[in-house]
Amino acid sequence: AREVYRLVSEETHALVKEQYQLLNEEILPQLATEGIRFVKRSEWNDAQREWIKGFFFREVMPVITPIGLDPSRPFPRVLNKSLNFAVELEGRDAFGRSSGAAIVQAPRVLPRVIRLPRELGDVEYAFVFLSSILHEFVHELFSGMKVLGCYQFRVTRNSDLFVDEEEVKNLRAKIQGELPQRHFGDAVRLEIANNCSEAMTQFLLGQFNLTESDLYRVTGPVNLVRLMQVPDWVLRNDLKFVPFTPGTPKALQKCHSVFDSIRGGDILLHHPYQSFNPVIELLDQAATDPQVVAIRMTVYRTGTDSVLMQSLLRAAQNGKEVTVVVELMARFDEEANIGWATKLEEVGAHVVYGVVGYKTH
Repeated sequence: AREVYRLVSEETHALVKEQYQLLNEEILPQLATEGIRFVKRSEWNDAQREWIKGFFFREVMPVITPIGLDPSRPFPRVLNKSLNFAVELEGRDAFGRSSGAAIVQAPRVLPRVIRLPRELGDVEYAFVFLSSILHEFVHELFSGMKVLGCYQFRVTRNSDLFVDEEEVKNLRAKIQGELPQRHFGDAVRLEIANNCSEAMTQFLLGQFNLTESDLYRVTGPVNLVRLMQVPDWVLRNDLKFVPFTPGTPKALQKCHSVFDSIRGGDILLHHPYQSFNPVIELLDQAATDPQVVAIRMTVYRTGTDSVLMQSLLRAAQNGKEVTVVVELMARFDEEANIGWATKLEEVGAHVVYGVVGYKTH
């Protein structure tokens, strides 16, 4: 297992390195030529700096709390994959305390990418990273002290739920008890800014009980997933892939009743190339059809806003015999599944909890 883990780690390090090379050497420069820029701190003009400073004091500073590190204040609990900053300090704070380091945790409610007003940029779309703003103004959080360095970091934790379904009598209760601790599992990876000092790097590795092989130095934001929202802000369809629209089988295109269509012959739905809407319509029609007396199905992933589950609730409320096998170990959807299962039970549906294993959809 250790040898497999070592090989996976080597491959992952290579992939992450390539990922940031593509971002910095290809994607960002090409975006800049199209009038879409991510403005570095060194490139801010006076007007931009003034607006960003106001944004920091208005939107950022009120919701963050720096945590000084000393014998009386231990290292804070860092959430899985949350954005944090390690700050190296010199001097004494307003209370006369000397602290050589502090941790600043960025709440998830803060946007990681901020668009500058059009009139402040020399291009149509100008963005700044939250990390750049915090780097520039972090000294405002430490009155009387000198900031020697500020480095973003992110820790990935083991998010597996340790539940033995064969030995636990109440699987649902056991999983509910495990969920709150998911964000604080053992650390397995540390991502830090590539300019992080060696002393701070070793300090963080020690805090999370990690080694050099678990360390990823990155040139840019530690969470590139937050960039996924940027295309929605940029109104340039010529730079985007044409949205894919899934098709609908001919047998279902003109018929209002899915049941009537099924009577005419079997219908194969090929997802994701064909729409999932016929499945939703089938359940929606079944929930109110007087000839439907029972609905039985297995539910794996639901999400917090599920039209499918709403149909099952409505069917049970209409007196149908609804039986649902709910997969409790659907990774990262456990909480949503438990919530829906509870609602189904409240309206009289029969819910079977379990770990399905092999699944046929």
